[in-house]
Amino acid sequence: MQKAAVIRKTEAYVRKRLEGEPTGHDWWHIVRVRNNAQAILRTEKADRFIVGMALLLHDVGDRKVIGKLEDDYTIAEKWLRKCGVPDDPRKEIMSIIQNMSFSASVGKKRESASLEFYVVQDADRLDAVGAIGIARAFAFGGSRARMLYDPKQKTQEFKTSEEYRKQTSSTIHHFYEKVLHLKDLMNTRTARKIAARRHAFTEKYLEQFLAEWEGRR
Repeated sequence: MQKAAVIRKTEAYVRKRLEGEPTGHDWWHIVRVRNNAQAILRTEKADRFIVGMALLLHDVGDRKVIGKLEDDYTIAEKWLRKCGVPDDPRKEIMSIIQNMSFSASVGKKRESASLEFYVVQDADRLDAVGAIGIARAFAFGGSRARMLYDPKQKTQEFKTSEEYRKQTSSTIHHFYEKVLHLKDLMNTRTARKIAARRHAFTEKYLEQFLAEWEGRR
């Protein structure tokens, strides 16, 4: 297996599947996640092939992308087999894809994982925080016809993945239910530093949003 060739082939495959996707999980999300991963990899010595393949394929079977109630991990699995990726790296890549999402972690105790898992998870979560994270949240909310904000709603706490996946909160509530928690869930030092800056920007945005909503600014 020629790793560089597999990466290039996978890039073309993923771009074709996700280009124009409207929920914020499009091809350019993948590009940004890769940029985040490259920043993390300057200080973390993880396997770049496993990281690269996992971040490229992590959304191809996402339920939000394919329009189903459950994720379809067979899409990524079949592609890896088609590319001739050997069993050990294929299993590691699939383990990352199947366990990296925020929803998959709801209600579960954080467990130790591989450095490759931490890099990909951090890189993906960073794209949900800060200016781009704000834009993506509203893009997703719009794709699901969710309200910008409903002051009558209460911020929810979810005990299970199933509860989280069924929620229909307004986009502003989504920040308090997920996005503002991500800073403290980062695994690597580099991601924690980046997340702290983006988190602060998100907090300022929410402060301004609510002040405008109430006519105070």
